[in-house]
Amino acid sequence: MDITSFDDLLQVARAQSEPQRLLFVFAGVELPEDATPQQRQRFEQGGGGALVPLMTVDKLPAELPDFPALAQEAAAFGPQWQIVFAAAMSGRGGAQPGSAQADAALQRMVQAIRQGLHDAFIPFDRQGHPVVFG
Repeated sequence: MDITSFDDLLQVARAQSEPQRLLFVFAGVELPEDATPQQRQRFEQGGGGALVPLMTVDKLPAELPDFPALAQEAAAFGPQWQIVFAAAMSGRGGAQPGSAQADAALQRMVQAIRQGLHDAFIPFDRQGHPVVFG
């Protein structure tokens, strides 16, 4: 199934034969200090910039009814984010992935996003719509 919305992500995660844990990295967009004048102009017009991970969270699919619930929880923690990257971890033998596994996976996600390697994740905007980079 193609994931074309946040609801699709939740539906797919809930339908898996093994329990899932959803991983989220919330990121902002900043202008690098060494940006060119053209990059600065583009950034001021709402384009370009560098993705900067701000915060992470993991959730069981049952803990998350919909995107507004995730966005509301994120807003309570402060930093203004522009995009959230999602991934899923699968359990084994009917057991949920543990918190330590989720923490390690989230740190790998943060590192990948910092390096611009985010193709393995599903990005969503602040309204819960999938984002296509290009």
